[in-house]
Amino acid sequence: MTKLVGRSRERKTLAAAMGSSDPELVALYGRRRVGKTFLVREALGPDICFELTGMHRVALGMQLRNFSIALGDALARGIAPAVPQSWLEAFRQLRAMLEGLPKRKRKRVVFLDELPWLASRRSGFLSAFEHFWNSWASTRRDLVVIVCGSAASWMLNRLLRARGGLHNRVTRRIRLVPFTVTEARQLLVTRRVELDTYQLLELYMAFGGVPHYLKEIERGESAAQCIDRVCFAPDGLLRDEFGEVYASLFEKADRHLQIVRALASKRRGLTRNELLAATKLPSGGGTTETLKELEASGFVMRTPQFGLKVKDEVYRLADEHSLFHLSWIEKHRGRAEGVWIRKRRSPAWRAWSGYAFEGLCLKHADALRQALGISGVETEESTWQHRPQDDDEHGAQIDLLIDRRDRCINLCEMKFCEGEFVVDKAYARNLRNKREVFAQATKTRKALFTTLVTTHGVRANRHRDAVVDRTIEVDSLFI
Repeated sequence: MTKLVGRSRERKTLAAAMGSSDPELVALYGRRRVGKTFLVREALGPDICFELTGMHRVALGMQLRNFSIALGDALARGIAPAVPQSWLEAFRQLRAMLEGLPKRKRKRVVFLDELPWLASRRSGFLSAFEHFWNSWASTRRDLVVIVCGSAASWMLNRLLRARGGLHNRVTRRIRLVPFTVTEARQLLVTRRVELDTYQLLELYMAFGGVPHYLKEIERGESAAQCIDRVCFAPDGLLRDEFGEVYASLFEKADRHLQIVRALASKRRGLTRNELLAATKLPSGGGTTETLKELEASGFVMRTPQFGLKVKDEVYRLADEHSLFHLSWIEKHRGRAEGVWIRKRRSPAWRAWSGYAFEGLCLKHADALRQALGISGVETEESTWQHRPQDDDEHGAQIDLLIDRRDRCINLCEMKFCEGEFVVDKAYARNLRNKREVFAQATKTRKALFTTLVTTHGVRANRHRDAVVDRTIEVDSLFI
């Protein structure tokens, strides 16, 4: 049985809710498959006196029958009570059940899972829940109500930022994100899976930090074998996961998928205007809301461009598996098993792995700062590019800058390779050019440190010594 790995901050939040002397309404949200339900059941299982999970795209009557069955399970009578005719009546039944429970010292938990599915349009769920909380549950010091949802933007807009009767009612919030590389390794250790750092990174770049995906990794199997089986085999768990994830999270996922596909095709990312041009989407509230939904769910991230305004921020595809699906699974459907093992080391593989590794490093910027010894220094991470204005000028692009309050800037290059990375004469010239162009174009007076982040270090030679100021091995990410 899988143990609860990591999530120490989230467990502390749940423990604080259970230990307080006040009624608690806890909102838990995060993308599909990230382990929200597992967290609640593992941390608070014996204290859950009622649990209801919403059903996807079913009629109100079916949801109410589902509630009746859940209430029957909680009462442990073997027979479900009468199906309520409305959510208002359903919450009245729930209140009656809770009032009939014997008193005890430890709080009880009501767990409502997949709230956005329960609160479908014209269902009356939110109004009934609002009444249940405001008129009764908010007076019960012995109760913790946990509401959970995978549609992060819905949870934010309809619950956490609600303007009606639920305004400011949530007492604690938990945003559950995919595992870091460190947590992914911890999960594999609990399952007795031992892989070297390089193979773990390859798996992380294909699956992301989603626990449900990582649990597919089997003991005694190489990363290449696992990816081939899980992603390319006809019955592989992730063969069709891409479309299912977006369809389950967003009512009209076409726009979301247009944006995701556009970002997957551009390694450096796209500004909002470039994204609109690439997708032909209108520049209006609908597109803005779609971008917010993708960002809230962790599929897309925004990165500032050094020296430019907020409107020039670059959108990048942040979800590892979406990038992997669009780069590989979608393009190799119908191929026999073994496609991944055959394609590794191809030019397309090198392009994907380089981009995916850059994204991984951007998401672990805190670990990079700690490896540089600047975790206590205020910093801002950004990207930068310079397009030449004439034939005499050189262009340059830097994927990660760490601009520090101590008047230094780390110009970071990320390199994914099996062995030591070798800086040759041509690459040294490229690094020197980037540094010189950046200094001239930005007119910065800060100290510039060329920094290489690699999987297995940088081989010592005169070219490295001439241009590289700092090196970070990827093991520094495992903090």
